[in-house]
Amino acid sequence: MNIFFVSLGCDKNLVDSEVMLGMLREKGYCFTDDETQADAVVINTCCFINDAKEESINTILEMAELKKSGRLKALIVTGCLAQRYQEEIQSEIEEVDAIIGTSAIETIVETLEEVLAGKHNNHIESLDKAPLGGKERVVTTGGYYSYLKIAEGCNKHCTYCIIPKVRGNYRSVPMEKLLAEAAQLAKKGVKELILVAQETTLYGTDLYGEKKLPVLLHELCRIEGLEWIRILYCYPEEITEELIQTIKEEPKICHYLDIPIQSGSDRILKLMGRRTNTDQIRNMISKLRREIPDICIRTTFITGFPTETEEDFTDTMEFINEMEFDRLGVFTYSPEEDTPAANMDGQVEEEVKVRRQEEMMELQQEIAFEAAENMKGRILKVMIEGKLTDEDAYVARTYKDAPGVDGYLFVNTDWSLMSGDFVTVRVAGAGGYDLVGEIVEEKEE
Repeated sequence: MNIFFVSLGCDKNLVDSEVMLGMLREKGYCFTDDETQADAVVINTCCFINDAKEESINTILEMAELKKSGRLKALIVTGCLAQRYQEEIQSEIEEVDAIIGTSAIETIVETLEEVLAGKHNNHIESLDKAPLGGKERVVTTGGYYSYLKIAEGCNKHCTYCIIPKVRGNYRSVPMEKLLAEAAQLAKKGVKELILVAQETTLYGTDLYGEKKLPVLLHELCRIEGLEWIRILYCYPEEITEELIQTIKEEPKICHYLDIPIQSGSDRILKLMGRRTNTDQIRNMISKLRREIPDICIRTTFITGFPTETEEDFTDTMEFINEMEFDRLGVFTYSPEEDTPAANMDGQVEEEVKVRRQEEMMELQQEIAFEAAENMKGRILKVMIEGKLTDEDAYVARTYKDAPGVDGYLFVNTDWSLMSGDFVTVRVAGAGGYDLVGEIVEEKEE
């Protein structure tokens, strides 16, 4: 039997998809990348913002049409949209055979077998359930980098965010399971491990009574085969001195932090339910740059949050201009049902949100292009991502570039390189967000 698997949304969702793929493969199921050749389709959905919700719904509807043709024997929907809108999906899209909630992904084989036997049971379990970890996964990222989800859920309850309602409260994966999973990934050839959670910085507080991310990092650095360890989603108020020193001292840890900030207006930060103000963020970033001078800081902002005025927006623009973030993404505010922000007065017009988003990205583009120019002459270790077709050139990433969200460095060489190889380059030039480099020594094994 061939299964067509669709994974939508974030990297944390991708880990869930890889776990389900691993369970299905263990039971002898095969996979296809052509839905017209599939006997069953599994869609792992997202509902974080409106665009993600629409993509998930459209994908379900598209596969429902395929089901109508009679080819498909099973259509199963999992993930955040499934968790949140299970009744609506079931009542409005009758082609969907079963729904699996975010805390029940280990039922994927059982659910599929039930559907094939003519039973249509949904599997929705408690959001307080301990998260999975240490499971054998099918790595879908190319094999040389992979994500390690260290926790599930979130306790922050930002006023715009639906995650606690679809993923539950913060639950850390026990350290021994994470280390076993990371070792498995390294044996498969993974060289870059990317730590993800709704918030990585709180890792261990629920299980061990204190923040254990630095301890986990030290242990991960001991795993043979791993060369880069990257940390995403660190809330600024939770970054400790111990974490900073761990990043500084451990050579395998990339000098890169993703720190979601969302606004440069203290008034808006308070309305968002964020737990920091701009002065605290300034102090934290100054400390990071003082302790780790080459640290790359990535962040995200939201434009058009309810009641955001031109003055609030100007405060944010000035804050971005002052801080000169290395990497920055901007989302327009998306009102989500059942969140406090969706019911706030002063909802901002869509065209205003988009205009502010464009202005913010224009400012960041100036900052990023200048920073790229200033990289000329730097000698960096880079990871090869792939080869440009019909050219003696390769696409690579530096420690400053997380896969899928940041830029690239292009290496001109007639060497024969493979994805996942590390080489040392000198940055020779810049083109927009991207860099061009020349190899300065033999490739590393």
